[in-house]
Amino acid sequence: MKFIVSSSYLLKQLQVLGSVINSSNTLPILDNFLFELDSNELTVSASDLETTMSATLEIDSKSKGSVAVPAKLLLDILKTFPEQPLTFTVEENSTIEISSNSGKYAIAYAPGEEFPKSVSLDDPSSTVVPSDVLATAISKTIFAAGNDDLRPVMSGVFFQFSSEGLIFVATDAHKLVKYARADVKASQVADFIMPKKPLNILKSILGTSESDVTIEYNDSNATFSFDSYVLMCRLIDGKYPNYEAVIPKENPNKLMINRVLLLNSVRRVAIFSNKTTHQIRLKIAGAELNISAEDIDYSNKAEERLTCDYQGDDMQIGFNSRFLSEMLTNLTSDEIMLEMSMPNRAGILTPIDGLDEGETVTMLVMPVMLNN
Repeated sequence: MKFIVSSSYLLKQLQVLGSVINSSNTLPILDNFLFELDSNELTVSASDLETTMSATLEIDSKSKGSVAVPAKLLLDILKTFPEQPLTFTVEENSTIEISSNSGKYAIAYAPGEEFPKSVSLDDPSSTVVPSDVLATAISKTIFAAGNDDLRPVMSGVFFQFSSEGLIFVATDAHKLVKYARADVKASQVADFIMPKKPLNILKSILGTSESDVTIEYNDSNATFSFDSYVLMCRLIDGKYPNYEAVIPKENPNKLMINRVLLLNSVRRVAIFSNKTTHQIRLKIAGAELNISAEDIDYSNKAEERLTCDYQGDDMQIGFNSRFLSEMLTNLTSDEIMLEMSMPNRAGILTPIDGLDEGETVTMLVMPVMLNN
């Protein structure tokens, strides 16, 4: 088995795949990349059993075979090469020899058969989504997913596909984000919960892709295919909570304000808030928004006044400043609207401008009880 490949081309693909590999694996074989050679096509795979990703590279070769090569060692050596062709030759003595312009390097390999086989989906449903839409959907929602191992369904992003459009939801019970697209549709109704790790990997590479992503899924697994990559992952098992039930429908109090202005103000005032509750108080009367925070234990307090466009009754409401600033950071519009009904009901943040046609973003933040 022998092939020739460009060093920088190989490194770029392996760095993407390397993000799948865990720092400590239960099976030693998972510390390797699987190289599968079939004439001019080299397929490289990495897996942690839950998530498997492979990339297909066009190379120069006439042979066939498969070997598992230590991932860290290979990445470390590839990072040091300037751009040049490298020749990989599998030797009889269980080593793979890499020849560069300046030298030769031998790495011990394991037989390719030891590497776990990826699952094939039986009779999957399929939806095609433009890569920029999927990348935006992931980055707009993933920050709101929870980290609680006791509630695994909340630790992922809920994908809901129908002929009316696509909906992506994430929540950790304190904040919720719903990202919807009416301009991209699926042929059949389906919903599943995607874990965070494969979504983060997708987010990092979709930004550079121009092509459409084909998503295939059944009850337990999903695959994402685009460009030369195929990412396959096991879905989170369980029923997603009814998120529509927690979004308040009647919100008579509407506050419109510049997003950056509010974000900077919240960040400044939050420095003076209590370090355990991160509580800030929003007091709205007329066209004035008063943001304040106090840490009684240390006698720290801050207060800022902003002008805003407000329709509704005068009210005071408390929020966790970390959640509020996280949401404001993830929105990209210039103007935002905060809709509220009562101080003990969730507030809804929506962007007023900067959206594509058919795109809606709804962010929900739970209030904290104010102690007057």
